[in-house]
Amino acid sequence: MKKILLVALLALAGLSQFQELGSWFGSGTGEPAPVEQRLSGQIQVDETLRLIERGGPFPHTQDGTTFHNRERLLPQRPRGYYREYTVETPGLSHRGARRIVTGGNPPEIFYYTDDHYASFRVLEDRR
Repeated sequence: MKKILLVALLALAGLSQFQELGSWFGSGTGEPAPVEQRLSGQIQVDETLRLIERGGPFPHTQDGTTFHNRERLLPQRPRGYYREYTVETPGLSHRGARRIVTGGNPPEIFYYTDDHYASFRVLEDRR
């Protein structure tokens, strides 16, 4: 029990060091996202964003294909405006639920979902 408590305390201490770091995650209000959101998957998000900027190659055949916005959670745009890309989830043998959806060609807006399109967050401006 003492080891678990020590590990938890060290983890919390480590997280506090990252509170001032910038992040691509925006809250939509201009305020930074909570630390746990910024750190959860940030490395994989950054890797996916770099692949998008380079134009690939992408790890999954679905990456770069049209996102149809069937959930209608994103603003309505013409067909083909949105593209989806997989954000890898360490330890999974499948694509998982995390995606970046871009809008425009070249992309002018970036959205992130970690719950397979049930909700989206706008990533901060990358221009």
